[in-house]
Amino acid sequence: MVVKVFGSAAAACPQRVMACLFELGVDFELIHIDFKSLEHKTPEFLRRQPFGQVPAIEDGDFKLFESRAIIRYYATKYAEKGKNLMGKTLEERAVVDQWLEVESNNYNDLVQNIVLQIFVFPSMGQPSDMSVVKKCAEKLGKVLDVYEERLSKSKYLAGDFFSLADLSHIPSLRFLTNECGFGHLVSERKCLNAWYSDISGRPAWNKVLDLMNHKN
Repeated sequence: MVVKVFGSAAAACPQRVMACLFELGVDFELIHIDFKSLEHKTPEFLRRQPFGQVPAIEDGDFKLFESRAIIRYYATKYAEKGKNLMGKTLEERAVVDQWLEVESNNYNDLVQNIVLQIFVFPSMGQPSDMSVVKKCAEKLGKVLDVYEERLSKSKYLAGDFFSLADLSHIPSLRFLTNECGFGHLVSERKCLNAWYSDISGRPAWNKVLDLMNHKN
């Protein structure tokens, strides 16, 4: 049965889910949700995702929302396929979860605020507050210093294997370095830059980009 992913190919959180599904070789259909027409705020969609956010998935009779919960679900469901996205031991899984929490709580909001001010608000005809961008960039630099230290000791965030902890960062890093013009925050950190070059070159992520470009 083909998984249904409700969202936009251009949005970071659905991209996180699609990258995971491509990594695992899980067939899915992207059901486009149009932000401009506020389709994500319609009663029909709110029955699927009560907070009016994307993505949400439908897997047979099973429905789930929140992108990090979704990728954890599929990485666990298809672990027997040989992809070690969650870690094989209790300790490895704990470290994957640790860095997923770092991504969610220490990193994501800062990047999201930069993306909103530089990319999203102008596209909606609203002004940007560059003081917010400056403060977030300064804080993000300190967070990425922690990443640099970690990646100086291991190839990936959770160790020497690519995991959900790495995958979860790719969409927002693409926005940060491309649309937002903050690539120097990555490139000026040697280990971080090598890590991002590695994870953003994975075939699964290239399939996400192809889908995004096709949908646009």
